[in-house]
Amino acid sequence: MRVVLQMRPEPDVVAAVINPDVSASAQEVSGEVPGVALDPDFAPVPIPQPVPASRAGDPLSLEQPFNFSMAPENASVLVRGEIQDYNIASRLAMLATARPDIVGISSDPVIETMPTCGGDAPVGDWHDVEGSLTDLRSEGLDGSGVSLAIVDNGINTAHLSQVLGRDVSVDAARSFKPAGTAAQFGQFPVDHGSMCAFDALIAAPGAALLDVPVLRSTRPGSTVMEGLLSDAIAAFAHLRTLLEAMPVEQRAMVVNNSWGSFKPSWDFPPGHPGNYSDNPAHPFNLAVTALERAGADILFAAGNCGRDCPDGRCGFTDRPINGANSHPRVLSVAGVDTRKARVGYSSQGPGRLTLRKPDISAFTHFEGSLAFGEGRPDSGTSAACPVAAGVVAAVRTRLPVQELSPAQMRTLIRRTAEDLGMAGYDFDYGYGIVDAPGITEALRRRQKNGRR
Repeated sequence: MRVVLQMRPEPDVVAAVINPDVSASAQEVSGEVPGVALDPDFAPVPIPQPVPASRAGDPLSLEQPFNFSMAPENASVLVRGEIQDYNIASRLAMLATARPDIVGISSDPVIETMPTCGGDAPVGDWHDVEGSLTDLRSEGLDGSGVSLAIVDNGINTAHLSQVLGRDVSVDAARSFKPAGTAAQFGQFPVDHGSMCAFDALIAAPGAALLDVPVLRSTRPGSTVMEGLLSDAIAAFAHLRTLLEAMPVEQRAMVVNNSWGSFKPSWDFPPGHPGNYSDNPAHPFNLAVTALERAGADILFAAGNCGRDCPDGRCGFTDRPINGANSHPRVLSVAGVDTRKARVGYSSQGPGRLTLRKPDISAFTHFEGSLAFGEGRPDSGTSAACPVAAGVVAAVRTRLPVQELSPAQMRTLIRRTAEDLGMAGYDFDYGYGIVDAPGITEALRRRQKNGRR
């Protein structure tokens, strides 16, 4: 079974892992761990300690203000490995007893992208989506100066340039890929990640793309789209480092995640301390919290396990929006077509970490990137998520985190959404479809009241 071990070694070891000029191996961090084969290719990841901002705060609740300490005496370190013993329960119990420096053992479940199910033809094209966003463009909101991270299976800039008819590039110096990933940034095969990048650029053509191909992990798996959650933890730590290095008055980063976990069998069961789907204390769910606290706007696809047309991989019998896709500090995005009708595969709430998921809806199932060939739509909540991410990046053009926090951004997107379905919030559409006219009107009112 694949796991991540959260270690609390001596402070000098933690300091070495934190120091970007020092290369510390998993073996140096943990030594020999009986029954666990450590992954030597996975660079240890420093994990800041979350501390509730209030003395009365609950350390296991994500719905409260947090501070994060990266001081060596507080931080921990994550390493990756595989438990080889068939008796997993007894092995976990032995590790917890024999190694007090192991403070957590969590699942490292498979994660996959979220393409659509079914073969329906596209409903409209990307120009229809672009037309709905003209209010943003007329205000000069195009994502300029904003980092837009596509956490997926890689971007092909040559393909995007051809389809868009203009040069598209990635910021290779600030991008991230798992160890052993062969292709260069911006040169991955045309696939799901290219679709996501294209759809984000509809609203934010001026944004700086960061290529984060965590789903290109070289670990053997059943499909080329699989990745390890541990690679996403490392990627989020990298993005947090980038963000914290930016001047506060210029911080603007949007992170798109069109992937998720489909089956309970890929995870420890709910209630187990290593569970991911329902556990706010899982290292990746805390990594999401830490990145948001640093100032990132994080979006996740709601998933393609809707009741009308579920993806064939869907294994959750209820509440399929799980793990970070249901995190209270992200925008979870459902899908509607260009006629504003909910697509049948879009997952409904309630969520597992937070009940009110999805948050909002965005367009999907339109002809756009041609990543899967002529006549094939950009589909799934995988496409809806980057459409919404592009809108958020557009708003960030003039409003860095110092002016509008990620929490305030989520409130802005929710409150200005065009209500669909039942009046008010519902588990099909969330608060409604992302609405560019509503957003720009709210920004004008904000400016009129003396704020940027």
